[in-house]
Amino acid sequence: MNQLETRELVYFVTVAETLHFGQAAERLGITQPPLSRAIAQLERRVGVPLLARTTRQVTLTAAGEVFLAECRTILAALDAAVRKARKAVEPQRVTIAARPAAAPGVLPALLAAGAQGPDGVLTDVVFTYDEIGALRDGTADVALMCQSVAVPGLELMELGPEWPVVLLPAGHPLADRPFLTLTEVEALPGYEAQLPNEALDTMVDRVALGRLVVVVGDSVSDRLGKSVRPVPVYGYPTTQLVLAWLPDTRSAVSHLTATAHTVMEQRPPRRPVLANTDPEGSADVEVSGDGGLERAAGWPTPAPAAP
Repeated sequence: MNQLETRELVYFVTVAETLHFGQAAERLGITQPPLSRAIAQLERRVGVPLLARTTRQVTLTAAGEVFLAECRTILAALDAAVRKARKAVEPQRVTIAARPAAAPGVLPALLAAGAQGPDGVLTDVVFTYDEIGALRDGTADVALMCQSVAVPGLELMELGPEWPVVLLPAGHPLADRPFLTLTEVEALPGYEAQLPNEALDTMVDRVALGRLVVVVGDSVSDRLGKSVRPVPVYGYPTTQLVLAWLPDTRSAVSHLTATAHTVMEQRPPRRPVLANTDPEGSADVEVSGDGGLERAAGWPTPAPAAP
């Protein structure tokens, strides 16, 4: 079999996505005859029909469905190779992947501290809902994300806990409760167990209108305004805010993690705000002077701050 050309793979994917040679040619910026010839040559090289053509429609064959998935993988890998090669000539520039509005107290501090200098790096940020995917395809060097389970193949640096709070409209009957149990939260109309793939401002607007109930990390509390209240959730798993990167990532990442250590040491310790009684009415919950939790049955005790 003759070697396939990247151009042929791009042509095939475009035709397979549009299922129309005219539309595919327009998208590619070429005329239809050379596109048709290129697809025919590709099928000869592969040795099986990839497209079924009639005067009315174009469809993928079974072999074409398989080949399309493989082509997308190959083209994505090529794009990743190009991104990684370009990054190699900028060893002191690190790109951080983060979800929109994630860790609002940490991300700006990391970017501000990552200024160019003997002990620092230039930092960029890319917002995505697939932080791990951004690491694997080379879009980002480091991911700032919340983690509740282990992710194989990643190096991690824990930055601190994210205490769970449920977002409720300010006028909601339960908005002034010191805490809610997970069972109570799950029974609320509009509750969604998974975070929607949308910006924090959009989620806040939906919550304020009574169309969404969702649990988030307490670090977003300063971004909520007056229309939405964060209420601590008793019994909901606490997640860790982490920096994650691939083991073979460039050495500049080590400078960023050192910067992150400094940033976290300078942040004041945070505590979840709960009532002075737990759901069973016992006294196994104590509240500090600033309203923070010191001890609670079923709630993780925060690690002591670094000296």
